[in-house]
Amino acid sequence: MRYFTRARKQVKLQCTCSCEACSPRHFARCPLAALARVLAAALVCSLLWTTPVCGQDNGSKENDSFGKGAEIALTVHDGAGDPISSPVMVRLYRDGSIPSGQGATSDGQLVFVVASLGEFTVVVEAAGYQSVRQEVSLRAPMRTPVDVYLRKGLAPENSAVVPGKPILAPKAQEAFNRGVRALGANKLREAEKFVGEAVRLAPGHPDVLYVQGVLCLKQGNFAQAQSALEKATQVDPKHARAFAALGMALSDQGKYAEAIAPLEKSLQLDAPADFETHWVLAKAYYQSGRYDEALKSSQAALAASSAKAPEIALLVAQALTAVGRYEDAAQALREFLREHGDRPEAGKARRWLEGLQSSGKVAQE
Repeated sequence: MRYFTRARKQVKLQCTCSCEACSPRHFARCPLAALARVLAAALVCSLLWTTPVCGQDNGSKENDSFGKGAEIALTVHDGAGDPISSPVMVRLYRDGSIPSGQGATSDGQLVFVVASLGEFTVVVEAAGYQSVRQEVSLRAPMRTPVDVYLRKGLAPENSAVVPGKPILAPKAQEAFNRGVRALGANKLREAEKFVGEAVRLAPGHPDVLYVQGVLCLKQGNFAQAQSALEKATQVDPKHARAFAALGMALSDQGKYAEAIAPLEKSLQLDAPADFETHWVLAKAYYQSGRYDEALKSSQAALAASSAKAPEIALLVAQALTAVGRYEDAAQALREFLREHGDRPEAGKARRWLEGLQSSGKVAQE
């Protein structure tokens, strides 16, 4: 939810996936400015396309304050502990759901250079092995070694691994990687350009459609995000993150009842999903009048968040109130005020608590 909240504060961009740098109206009004923009864009593109590409969210000088040089040095082992010689697909996500890179291992090795510190999830998929997801916490701009051990066997029935998923052609893969890196660094104009190129080259690839949908979500273009993500889930009916993002796109449009099914599907496919999926599902349940389920999901979201989003406690209190557990709701509000009284949501929590007291549902303090 954090990146969706931040997106609303940013200037909305039209996600046409043609990724033009300037509108025709501006070109017509200021031809000299348009020419300068074209020349500058050409120079930037020439520099970008001569940069070596690997599955990395690259750090750069402009990202010094965001953890330049932080690396995830991944080694993928088989059951015997030896590095797997055949290429293995690895995907990297920041904060559980934001695409931050992908690539294939070479002799079991792959290095991601990330543009920001924080919490990451590594998802490893290999034919003949069960898929693995592993959490990685980056606290300092340094190399962090990560060892992943795969177990032989078929993937579980609800696994997100899709046999025979199409492979991107080199140019499409390069555009996709650049788009993912820009998206992970919150460089939306750059992301729009490269994601648009990936869509042009591989319009039906589920990962490309998923990243296109996430970009539209960050831009606040929820209807367009819904369209891209619906296509992604149709092409890949086991793409857990695409289902989660689709549910978020529907929820952001106020389509709470419609959001429930894809969010539930995401959790079925990926049981240990990030807390944001549980959170959005809890909101959808609550807005649809399914209060018992809202309480269960909001409590799961709060527990899974590991204090990253304490404001989830307010939704827990709402659900407790809705099911008639007033004392428990008041206790949840008191705990929130005691531990997070300096947060912007504290005023709302105080008003709710005072409302419970003034209505006689709980005793006055």
